[in-house]
Amino acid sequence: MNHFDAVIIGSGQAAPSLAVGLANRGQSVALIEGDKLGGTCVNSGCTPTKTLRKSARVAHMVRRAADFGVSTGAVTVDFPAAMARMRERVDTARRGLTAWLKRTKGVEVIHGWGSLAGFDENGRFIVSVGESKFSADKVFLNTGTRSFTPPVPGLENIDALDNASLLALDELPDHLIIVGGSYIGLEMGQIFRRLGSKVTVVHRSDRLAEREDEDVSEIIAKFFQDEGVTLHLNAKIAGVGRSMRGVLMTLEDGTEIAGSHVLFATGRAPNTDKLNLAAVGLETDSRGYVPTDAKLRTKVPNLWALGDVNRRGAFTHTSYHDHEIVLADLDKIKDRYQWKDADQRPTTYAMFTDPPLGRVGLSRTEARKLAAEGRNILIADMKMADISRAKEESETTGLIRIIVDGDSEAILGATVFGIAGDEIIAIFSNFMATGASYKIMQQALPVHPTVAELIPTILAGLKPLAAANA
Repeated sequence: MNHFDAVIIGSGQAAPSLAVGLANRGQSVALIEGDKLGGTCVNSGCTPTKTLRKSARVAHMVRRAADFGVSTGAVTVDFPAAMARMRERVDTARRGLTAWLKRTKGVEVIHGWGSLAGFDENGRFIVSVGESKFSADKVFLNTGTRSFTPPVPGLENIDALDNASLLALDELPDHLIIVGGSYIGLEMGQIFRRLGSKVTVVHRSDRLAEREDEDVSEIIAKFFQDEGVTLHLNAKIAGVGRSMRGVLMTLEDGTEIAGSHVLFATGRAPNTDKLNLAAVGLETDSRGYVPTDAKLRTKVPNLWALGDVNRRGAFTHTSYHDHEIVLADLDKIKDRYQWKDADQRPTTYAMFTDPPLGRVGLSRTEARKLAAEGRNILIADMKMADISRAKEESETTGLIRIIVDGDSEAILGATVFGIAGDEIIAIFSNFMATGASYKIMQQALPVHPTVAELIPTILAGLKPLAAANA
């Protein structure tokens, strides 16, 4: 039985860098992957969707050409060509990842489904891959999540799509019904609408992206409707079935929606069911995720869980950051010059609609709860419609919101919703990592003309949260 210093099961965004990092420290590493290297991000998440998003945005901007004094003819989308561009980008990314791992001395990539099979006589982990078994001193789980589809009457009679199978289509859906009005559903809804599909979004809540502040949800709903997306909010599905067009969905209020395809963007489920965690005495939580401490260690010594499977972020960047936390812990580095563990880092993410939404830390809704408890919370907003660069670009949808602790002067959260919001949010997340007073950012010299140049101006307008909402 071959022995490795470390075995990594799953090749999500933490795994390749962790494997190389451990190998560069002189350790022998086995990276086990049952599907395609790169996990969700490379194969059915970030890489393909952002590539396809660009095609959709180009089509949208060409349709808007007259707004900028440019004349064009009829706009058509070559869907197969857009999908081919997307797939080539995915293939290139995966080839690069494969080559990186192959040329790294000390890393062996093993293809197959990995699972735990107990301990050997020396107390080392035994890991199974098909008929093969390996021993390891350390095991890292990075198996990620998969699409979750809730039980719906009649679902077994239709060919429902998830985020992966949607991207495998070769023909543009005539009418795409999307169940779920959160981040994945909204991103894909806008993309396919701009590529030429009719799109209907069915969402169980009374507002889209309900994790966001109410006014943000309202802005999203407006630009979706402006682009011709039909919304059914606070909607419950009574059942689905086949129709002449493809799919017939019936809502509990009796509304019938006939479409060619239906996408379920209703959440994610952890890939832990095949890991045989019980063999080493590890239990998941009620939803199947692996509990860890702030250093990503499970209750079983020398067994870690990184990425989406630990329920500590569910983003590519948090998964990557997980591997940095683990390496720093193994190296016994105490001062990381950033958040030292998963408990300290704030929630940071973007929704890649157009315009994009960037978020870090507290929302206004969350900040109001702190204010109600007596915390001295300051807040300031500015609409994108009041920012010169946004007006010059004719990209005036959205807002910037900054939340500050009035006593410590620390920035607690920011929302940048609008042009370049997915990039600008890093200004806040990076600054928050320093723990410095917002007044330092307020005194910084910005570049004109940019959207971000208004950050000092916005900070100068901070007011107590109660007064700002009086």
